[in-house]
Amino acid sequence: MKFIVSSTFLLKNLQAISGVLVANNSLPILDDFLFNLNDDDLKITTSDIESTMTVQIKVTMADEPGIVAIPAKILLETLKTLPDVPVTFDVNQKTFAIKMMAGDGEYNLNGHNGEDFPETPVIDDGNEFTINSIVLSEAISKTVFAASNDEMRPVMTGVFLEMTPENTSFVATDAHKLVRYTRKDITVETEDSFIIPTKPLNQIKNLLGVEDQPVKIIYNRKNTFFSFGRINLISKLIEGKYPNYVAVIPTDNPNKLQIERTPLLNAIKRVSIYASQSTHQLRFSITGRQLIISGEDADFNNKAREILTCNYDGEDMDIGFNSKFLSEMLNNLDSGEVMFEMSQPNRASLIKPIYDEDRPNEDILMLIMPLMLND
Repeated sequence: MKFIVSSTFLLKNLQAISGVLVANNSLPILDDFLFNLNDDDLKITTSDIESTMTVQIKVTMADEPGIVAIPAKILLETLKTLPDVPVTFDVNQKTFAIKMMAGDGEYNLNGHNGEDFPETPVIDDGNEFTINSIVLSEAISKTVFAASNDEMRPVMTGVFLEMTPENTSFVATDAHKLVRYTRKDITVETEDSFIIPTKPLNQIKNLLGVEDQPVKIIYNRKNTFFSFGRINLISKLIEGKYPNYVAVIPTDNPNKLQIERTPLLNAIKRVSIYASQSTHQLRFSITGRQLIISGEDADFNNKAREILTCNYDGEDMDIGFNSKFLSEMLNNLDSGEVMFEMSQPNRASLIKPIYDEDRPNEDILMLIMPLMLND
């Protein structure tokens, strides 16, 4: 097995799929890239068992097809130090010894039998639809941060994809905050839903960038498959029933606060420095056209307050929020202004973006649970 490929081109594609690699694998071969050469097509695979990612590239010269597993760390570190030069790979298919030649350098390392690499799952009888890459990237960015890290509640550690003939919603929650991102321009004939782990979604988001391209999604009861450009990713779905998130979204919210997003976010960041570092509690005191944000850390006698101008329609209110959750939510919006919709200080509040232009196909709703204030 022998082939030649550009060092820079190979490195770029290896880095694209290297995010699947994890430390302390149960199978040592999962520390490797699987190289599968057929004519001048080189298919490279990484896997952590739960997710498998592949990239297909063309090499400049190929002699004899073959398959070999190459240790990822040493290969990546070598390629990072090389200039953009042709690299020749010469693999002994009996011993799996690998010789790499680049310029005046020669590098030898031990590979492994590629046949020992876990087989990539195949989706049989799957449902298929296509989504625009920019829309998918936006949907992931707006929701994935709100998913739970609690492995005791695995269904909440992923993003819930809910599809209907009217729209498609991406939902994530950790019971303290919730985000629902809905697209009215993505529909299916029959209602369906599944839960995707956050790790493969983050991998996809990092690779999509700003390029406008179609993303093919195929899914069944166990796996979901994403395909775009030269990249394919297949991931196990999270099994279980997602919580009835609609039931926790309050519908009667007479108190409405409209405010500029960036000044609010910056004030929250500043005041939270002086708030309790264990509870991250901030107090919102809202009256008329004024919002007072205050935080206090009694253990260190630190306190801060800022006054912001707002438009408020409702009864005067004092309500507590977790500053970390608020910052995350506001950071993941891109509107000039936001609307807080509230009912009582002990009830969930909604945050919605207010855009200058009309976005008829998009709907974003964020929910945050309040903190009990110590009066």
